[in-house]
Amino acid sequence: MITPAFELTQDPDFLTIVIKVPYARASEFDVYFEGEDFKFYAKPYFLRLTLPGRIVEDGREKASYNTDKGTFTIRLPKEIPGQYFEGLDMLTSLLAPKKSRSAKPLVEEIAASAELSEEEEEEFDWEIEQTPYKDSAESSLPLQYCYGFGNLRSGVFQRLQDELSDVIDIKDPDQTPVDERRRKRLAAEAAKFEPDHYLADFFEDEAVQHVLKYKPWWVDAHKKMTALKGKSHQDQDAHTVVVFSEEEREQLRKFTNKSYLLDKRSRHHVYLGLIDILLAYCYEIRVNEGDKNVESSWNVRKLSATLCWLESFTSIHDVLVSFGRRVLCYPLYRHFGLVTRAFNDTVMILQLGKAAILKCLLDVHKIFAENDPAYILNDLFIADYCIWIQKAKSKKLAALSESLQKTTLTKSHIGFELEELEAAAVLVQEEESMLKASGRVSRQQLPSSESETSVCEESSSSSSETEGSDSDEPESSTSEDGEINSVQDTLQGERTAPLIDCNGLRQGTNTSMFEVSDEKSKVSLQSTAPPGKLIEELEKQMHTAIRLSEQPEGSATPGCILQEQEENRVSEPDRLSEDTDGRGNYLEMSSKTNPLIFHCGTNEDED
Repeated sequence: MITPAFELTQDPDFLTIVIKVPYARASEFDVYFEGEDFKFYAKPYFLRLTLPGRIVEDGREKASYNTDKGTFTIRLPKEIPGQYFEGLDMLTSLLAPKKSRSAKPLVEEIAASAELSEEEEEEFDWEIEQTPYKDSAESSLPLQYCYGFGNLRSGVFQRLQDELSDVIDIKDPDQTPVDERRRKRLAAEAAKFEPDHYLADFFEDEAVQHVLKYKPWWVDAHKKMTALKGKSHQDQDAHTVVVFSEEEREQLRKFTNKSYLLDKRSRHHVYLGLIDILLAYCYEIRVNEGDKNVESSWNVRKLSATLCWLESFTSIHDVLVSFGRRVLCYPLYRHFGLVTRAFNDTVMILQLGKAAILKCLLDVHKIFAENDPAYILNDLFIADYCIWIQKAKSKKLAALSESLQKTTLTKSHIGFELEELEAAAVLVQEEESMLKASGRVSRQQLPSSESETSVCEESSSSSSETEGSDSDEPESSTSEDGEINSVQDTLQGERTAPLIDCNGLRQGTNTSMFEVSDEKSKVSLQSTAPPGKLIEELEKQMHTAIRLSEQPEGSATPGCILQEQEENRVSEPDRLSEDTDGRGNYLEMSSKTNPLIFHCGTNEDED
């Protein structure tokens, strides 16, 4: 027989069941309902449901068939009008469990149900301190340690040695106790942590800030639920805001409805493992902005120690610390802000209730089913979680959400000295900024020194031009009218100009360069007040410059040869002493090395 696709809805007085039977005969079908039991048969389809509330046959029931869509719509009156039926979207839990021919599971089921009802009457302390269970080593047989959902499995990986390394990080889990798994996991995380990668994401966090702004579907659903929180049934509001797709409904129908015999310790591990899986899933959805890729399966199982190391946690804080450490060690984006955001997302999902949790688990199941080695984790954990969560009590999930919200996680809890790393990196960054600033100042000073060098080179060229003009100076002074220009201020400013000697070295001497143009005006000193002291001072400074620029024998430079030529030209006492007639004033300097000679012309022409 084929189990048809079905959907249940409700209003205050009626329960509506829509059944899709496209290939059935509308004239041949049977419907039976009484109390919590509902049966439908239309060859070749058969459906049996165990309803969360009681229905009654009182003449108001109605059934219709849509030939275009091939669906039966059956409206059944509630025994208690206004009663809310919880979990109508938990399709797997509505399917009646298969009967077993063995009497042993029936006895265990009754005992488990009795224990469950007693356990639900007391408040569970989520912060209770627990110690890992230690198996007795007195047995002569080799021990096999348990793992999987509720620690109900063992010996699985002995048959899957080839896929072991692609699915989990622990080697030989069947022979590794829980406390040793934890020690190895912490050691592997400490060895994997890379400070450079963490600091790079810490300072250059543009991509991280972008994914932090992404809003997954549960954000809007949580806002809608908060807006509807004033109504009588909060669970009804959550059912309204969380809707399953047809593909997800098909997944639910394929699961086999069964019960799980879990003691108090195992139930505690199951709830904490659920938080760990949801944290990893929230990280994956956020960093990929809701899209799936080839790394999605790796991200979820790598960030969850429950899946990757078969870890059994003892407190909510341990779950958060483990997730935070793994986020900073393994994925592409290793930022503490993603840890806190995944934490907040998980709180939202738990507050939305079973429907939101189941929707996330179905997505994880689909991700693992499409990955070749990861499908093993569906058999070990995810499929059982999808079935179990449909029967979990909403009060327990609300208490779990409240305890998770009260738990705090800081960088100091992670154990990688994150705050010290960040402080040291900030100091290094400040030092680099200071060095860059000083480097910019040095580069600004460098062009000024280059300009001084170019000025000196121009002065050297103008000096050679002046030498050429000095040779023709007597003729030009007699043929053209000279005009006396005042250059005392110019001489005072030039005293501070640097001097570049023949070796290109900067000297602390002063010099004065004059360029004689071909125009009528000639550069000359004032005839009214010859600056005698200034000339003597300039002569001394020129001698100093020449002494500083003396070269060894055989290494004379063009600059030094130029100085020797100037000495030869100025050693003509007959031409320089013609001042008897008063028509011109010539200053004859001593015949020392490289004297500085100034010529003052008059308005009278000179032969």
